Amino acid sequence: MKRKTLLLVEDNPDDELLTIRALRKHNLANEIVVARDGQQALDYLFGEGEYEGQPPEELPQVILLDLKLPKVDGLEVLERIRADERTRTIPVVVLTSSNEERDILRSYDLGANSYVRKPVNFEQFLEAARQLGLYWLVLNEVPYGRD
Repeated sequence: MKRKTLLLVEDNPDDELLTIRALRKHNLANEIVVARDGQQALDYLFGEGEYEGQPPEELPQVILLDLKLPKVDGLEVLERIRADERTRTIPVVVLTSSNEERDILRSYDLGANSYVRKPVNFEQFLEAARQLGLYWLVLNEVPYGRD
């Protein structure tokens, strides 16, 4: 059985901890890799920068991507993921506080698989993260030979 690896791209430490807590509480991911800005996410995926020569052993099964990120914003990260043969089929869930229509449209135009607005309420946030993990890491089928 394939490892359930998730890449969480999140610059807010509170949202990072809540998401990890929800996923761990329900044993939904074997490994959670955290990138705290868009450039770090791209470096991890493509073996560049601090990950030079160290591409991930296995690409993540899903990417949870915030949009409002330092260095490289989430929409540019999404565009780069979809433009590369190695990463274009990885499911990307935009998990953001933005409810701006242009962000929603642009995310889907660039190939997002889902767009979820972060709930403000603590319990709702935990439940949203649990449901995302359950669907994308347990129920969703990914193509073999992707990595």
